[in-house]
Formats: sequence, C-alpha cells, structure tokens
Amino acid sequence: MTGRHGNGVSRVDSRTGAGRGAEVLLPLIARGDHGAFEELYDLVSPPVFGMARRVLRDTAQAEEVTQEVLLEIWRRAGRYDPGRGSALSWILTLAHRRAVDRVRAARAASEREERAARRGAVAVFDEVAEEVEGSFEREWVRRCLERLTALQRQSVTLVYYDGYTHREAARRLAVPLGTVKSRLRDGLARLRDCLAGAV
Repeated sequence: MTGRHGNGVSRVDSRTGAGRGAEVLLPLIARGDHGAFEELYDLVSPPVFGMARRVLRDTAQAEEVTQEVLLEIWRRAGRYDPGRGSALSWILTLAHRRAVDRVRAARAASEREERAARRGAVAVFDEVAEEVEGSFEREWVRRCLERLTALQRQSVTLVYYDGYTHREAARRLAVPLGTVKSRLRDGLARLRDCLAGAV
C-alpha cells in the first residue's frame, strides 16, 4: 500500500484508453466483477490512504484501515446510492468513519488503562465493545486469508496488501501472468464468500 499505488494514477482501460470512474465500477463490483474491483483499488486506494493518514497520523494504521475499507467496498458495493452523492464521497466517508472509529478505540483503551492504574478496576463491557468489534473483524479477515490455498494467498497478499502489480507478482512468484490473475480471481471469490459470514 505504501509506494506502489501512492501516485494516485488509476489503471487505464485498454479498450477505451481511459480509466473508468468509481460510479461505473461500484455496480460492477456489486455483481462480483473482480476486474472492476482491481480498477477501483488502483483508483481510490491513494485518496483512502490519505484520508486515513490525516485522521490517524500513523502510516501503519492508515494502511490497515485502507485495506479494511477496500474489503468493505468489495463486500458492500451494492449499498452505494448514487442519489446521495458521488461514489468517491461515499468511499471517503467509509474511510473517515473507520479511521475515526480506530482513534476512538485507541483513546478508549488509553483511558481504560489510566482508570485501571488509579482504581485497579476492570473496564466494563460496553466501554470495550467498539474495540472488540474492530479486533473481531481483523481476526476474521486473517482467518479467511488462511482458508485460501497457499498460491491464492500469496497472490492476494502481494497484490492487495504489498501493492505489487499483477506483472510484478508474477515475476516474484515465477509463474505466468495469467496464473496470477486466475489465483487472484479465485482467491477474491473465496474471500468474499468467507467474509460474508462475518456480516
């Protein structure tokens, strides 16, 4: 996430010579179009990362939030309503909410530690519920990744977590480009099915 897509340039559609906008891509993603999701990833990951970085002021956490937002878009693209604003505004709203949630969870954790030091008390359930929910979701993503085959997991990790292009991932894995694309397609399909169980 940190350097491969940081220039904000979207993938160019080889048929039209221009990148498709998020408004076009989201309905396709809602129907399970993996290629559209790859285009959207390149298109919106830089502004999503920028939003998260401004809120969190921490690069590593901003990268995590960016991945979580992209996974949420993959799972919930069908919820986008064009009548309520632009696709990018909707996506950045998701990013802002998730980043703010993480800040609140960190602040709550710090306050709990201070209270425990003063009183020796244990924080009550409703104070930790938000943080637990976020931890649960990250754990669910990790478990879903573990359910992929080793080859699918390598491809998904290189492209969607480490930020390599399909061609770069193929070189690193020493396999044909088409093999990487098919691993990604199958891996994303399995991830989507697995993540649906977390909703």
